[in-house]
Amino acid sequence: MNGGIGDIDQDDLLRVVRTALEEDLRYGPDATTAATVSADVVATATISPRAFGTVAGIPAVRAVFDEVIGAYEVLSTMDEGTKVRPGDDVLVVRAPVRALLTAERTALNLLCHLSGVATATAAWVAAVAGTDVRIRDSRKTLPGLRLLEKYAVRQGGGVNHRLGLGDAVLIKDNHVAAAGSVTAALRAARAQAPELPCEVEVDTLDQLEEALAEKAELVLLDNFTPERCVAAVRRVADLGAPTKLEVSGGLKLADARVYAETGVDYLSVGALTHSAPALDLGLDLG
Repeated sequence: MNGGIGDIDQDDLLRVVRTALEEDLRYGPDATTAATVSADVVATATISPRAFGTVAGIPAVRAVFDEVIGAYEVLSTMDEGTKVRPGDDVLVVRAPVRALLTAERTALNLLCHLSGVATATAAWVAAVAGTDVRIRDSRKTLPGLRLLEKYAVRQGGGVNHRLGLGDAVLIKDNHVAAAGSVTAALRAARAQAPELPCEVEVDTLDQLEEALAEKAELVLLDNFTPERCVAAVRRVADLGAPTKLEVSGGLKLADARVYAETGVDYLSVGALTHSAPALDLGLDLG
């Protein structure tokens, strides 16, 4: 095996890869390739982008090849997070063609999707360059692919929000409604899980005041305009509070810099994962 992706466990990576391969091979072996390619044919294959972007997911491709091909030779490979242009050699391997073509679509599905996430993230990061704001993802991920998608966000220069429901507290509007107030929700969460980082979502500046009175570590400003973000930043500064501010809710790339220049700490962008277009990459024999 070629190893996992970054800090993603190899078992987690293989779970995704094997699920994807099962979709292709559950009805039998690759009938088209078996009919058209002799078993002894070996060739060089190059994976290249058809568009500009940021590549992420090469280790996932390698994991697919490990599962399907077994023994193959890597002639060249790019580093993850590399900016690419059409025609670049992302990965070049020499392998038996039957196995290579069987693995092709599964490998490209993962690579194109993860590179799309990294490319979208890199665009947001570029839009706020020169400010102190960080681009953050969310839990709006495709089922089963969260760890890989959040990995791709990191390759694009972003930072991750919580991975699941148990590694951090995020008090949303419905939690506030159920608890009765921001104050009550914060106090309950801290009493229940004092060891976890805690963030609270607010819809108004009055709710922000509640959160600041409770010395909240991180406040999510939901659907705030840039003007209200400036007011929130000013209030935190006036109090000398260590509270960090994150903006979320329908953010658009065109507005990223306007929000970044308000002085908030994070922009939370669900679109990085839930609607990033795939980066077009293809595999060609040569």
